[in-house]
Amino acid sequence: MTPSRKSSVVCPEGAHEQGLTTHDSQLATRDSVGKERPVTIQDVAARAGVSISTVSRVVTGAVAVETATAERVKEAISALGYRPNLLARSFRRRVTHTIGLLVPDNSNPFFAELARTIEDAGFAEGYSVVLCNSDLSAIKQETYIDVLLAKRVDGLILASSGLIPTVDGHDAVERILDAGAPCVVVDRDLGEAPVDQVLVDNDQGGCLAAEHLISLGHRRIACLVGPNDLTPSAGRIAGFQRALADAGLAVVAEGLVRGNGRPDGGAAAARQLLERGVIAGGDVTAIFAFNDQMAIGAIGALQRAGRRVPEDVSVVGFDDIPQSATIFPALTTIAQPIGEMGTVGVRLLLDRIAQGHTESPAPYQRVRLATRLVVRESTGPPAKSGRRRQDGKTGTVM
Repeated sequence: MTPSRKSSVVCPEGAHEQGLTTHDSQLATRDSVGKERPVTIQDVAARAGVSISTVSRVVTGAVAVETATAERVKEAISALGYRPNLLARSFRRRVTHTIGLLVPDNSNPFFAELARTIEDAGFAEGYSVVLCNSDLSAIKQETYIDVLLAKRVDGLILASSGLIPTVDGHDAVERILDAGAPCVVVDRDLGEAPVDQVLVDNDQGGCLAAEHLISLGHRRIACLVGPNDLTPSAGRIAGFQRALADAGLAVVAEGLVRGNGRPDGGAAAARQLLERGVIAGGDVTAIFAFNDQMAIGAIGALQRAGRRVPEDVSVVGFDDIPQSATIFPALTTIAQPIGEMGTVGVRLLLDRIAQGHTESPAPYQRVRLATRLVVRESTGPPAKSGRRRQDGKTGTVM
């Protein structure tokens, strides 16, 4: 069944549909203040000393579990009187031709573009996409996961550069898998978690940025890093610093500044560098920003302070969002394959949906995609080298 028109449904803030929960049971237990509440799958997992996913696998029988572990879970179920949620299991029987997509910040052009490519790829396969924005809020994320599960979407895609937040220790991915819904995580490395993942080689991208600046003659370089819970930020900076080290260089003292990943954060970080005096007198001649948004904010702050880009300071970003090609000067950046990330994510999810619940599921995949350097106008040789960039080209200073 193919939808008659392309559709992307945005969940309104605060929306919540009852009906799909792990709180169905006959007996009740008491919370920390003595109030009765239903027995949950979390209670069973805690009593048996296993994960929520393990309890789910024992209940559904979808995946084989070690006999001793399964017996421990069954004893906990019996002792607590837990009744599994039958509605959650209905995922194995009903097809809705919808995909749930949860992004952390749809005001970020990267996630907006990623959502568009996922919507396009899903529509091409006859699926509509239900889009929700968590604003990096654990409560909104949990609410929207409940909404998407209650709508009985066929599967979910979680896009998140940062830690996938939890409420009361309830893991977002485990919540989805417990409900019996296939899940793919995009742009967040969860290691060996039992879920398909689409990643970008951030380390390689950081290396490309450093090698580009080094090749232009830059030796004094600063770094604008992202929030400390973002694995892409850590990977990019690690690759960047390793390439510098290979050339006998390092990020200058006082030249490492953390920002929020947005333009205002990049502007604030650049102002810190100016206030610290590390961009005075041609000391620092180049800046690598964790993403394009911070790079764009940094360029604006540098220009307002009277610094020319790239004549005084070269700037490199990461992502290659559409705005990077339209600002002045156009931003040199490390391009992520956003379109490929979206299409691969949808393909992995649809493969997992088609596979259904079997005793021998296909191995989970961790697809890592390469980045590439896009050279534009924001980088050039340092002025002190006797050469500077003119009209988008490298020329001798007159």
